[in-house]
Amino acid sequence: MNLADMLSYADIVQLSRIANTYQCECNGHSKNELIQSILSTVNRRDVFESQIKSMQLEDLRFMNSLLFDLRDTFSLEELLARAEQSRFGAEPDKPDYVEPTRLTENAETKKPSKRTKAQKPAPPVESGPRATISRFKQYGWLFNGISGPNRYLFQVPNDLKRRFKDAMERRFASQLTYADEEPQAYRDEQQLLGEDVKELLTFIHHNEIQLTSDGAMYKRSVLQIMDRLGVKEQLPGKGEWRFGYGRRMKDYPNRMSLIYDYCYYNGWIAEGESELTLTPAGLERQTSGAPEGTDKLYRFWLRLYKNAMPNLRSLVYWTDKLSEQWVTADSLKHALIPYIRPFYYDDSETLFEQRIVGMMLHLGLLKIGEHAQFGKVIRATPLGRAVVAGLNLEDEDAIVLD
Repeated sequence: MNLADMLSYADIVQLSRIANTYQCECNGHSKNELIQSILSTVNRRDVFESQIKSMQLEDLRFMNSLLFDLRDTFSLEELLARAEQSRFGAEPDKPDYVEPTRLTENAETKKPSKRTKAQKPAPPVESGPRATISRFKQYGWLFNGISGPNRYLFQVPNDLKRRFKDAMERRFASQLTYADEEPQAYRDEQQLLGEDVKELLTFIHHNEIQLTSDGAMYKRSVLQIMDRLGVKEQLPGKGEWRFGYGRRMKDYPNRMSLIYDYCYYNGWIAEGESELTLTPAGLERQTSGAPEGTDKLYRFWLRLYKNAMPNLRSLVYWTDKLSEQWVTADSLKHALIPYIRPFYYDDSETLFEQRIVGMMLHLGLLKIGEHAQFGKVIRATPLGRAVVAGLNLEDEDAIVLD
């Protein structure tokens, strides 16, 4: 439903709170006047942009997480968890918080105070996940369900979702630096990952690969496989902490571990007591000889990395959307890292460079160049734009490979 529909179902108390937030001047006893006044105010671009501009970073992160969830409704517990995740390093919310009724009010009369445009509303003193949800309700960005079981669920108006995306895109774009000319050289790995899935299966089929007691291939086999792959990588360093991005991330380089885990997840390879072999399904897949589709690899990657980066889908969307032209890697990084939550030993910068941009390059979604004036630059590939925009992913659970 759109904002107008949700306002029509809201009770007059909630409408009064929203109208007071936007300083609407209307008959507070008329539901119709309240709705019309709210709509005329919220639909003004200057008002909406001002609200976005004044939002705290935690609130922007929270809204960003809702924009890319394909579900229509959320429970209060889900919203509280999302709001908590948006507070990087903040203290947990106190459970005894009481929701405020207005952003500002006259202390003596308890009636909404009249303010001129020159006066700014006093910011709420409350903080934390519950205060975030309360503010979003007051702005008319979150609504309770209509009736029945849905009355305890919350929704974001569909038209506001579109406006939020547009506003955030303009906000991000204002921070970016674009290159007017093509870089002197660039890397483009379109289709290579799909070809290397076939190469890995072929190597396993034609060779006896011994495994360690932990089920990993020996270094010699790993180096032989990497010689056949389209992209060369460095072996993981000794004592390097590598976890959270797949079953074999600790044993193999980033790109190779994704290929290996993809084959393992699809049941194409089997780790015996001492040897790695193809399953009957793997032999059938290897015999077909066709490269694996980028859309399938992209879907798997999103689900595999979802545990470490719950908002990966939104970060991929913005990386793709903001790189329609050649954009400097530094400006894109500084625009997006405030929305990337650190994961143990990986800080936001590492996550952006290695886990997002690096893997999008390997998937063929991005190409990365070196520009004489701007240094490292990034641009979405035609294949990447088609996959990111055209693949209608369900809100699937993260993949955990045992």
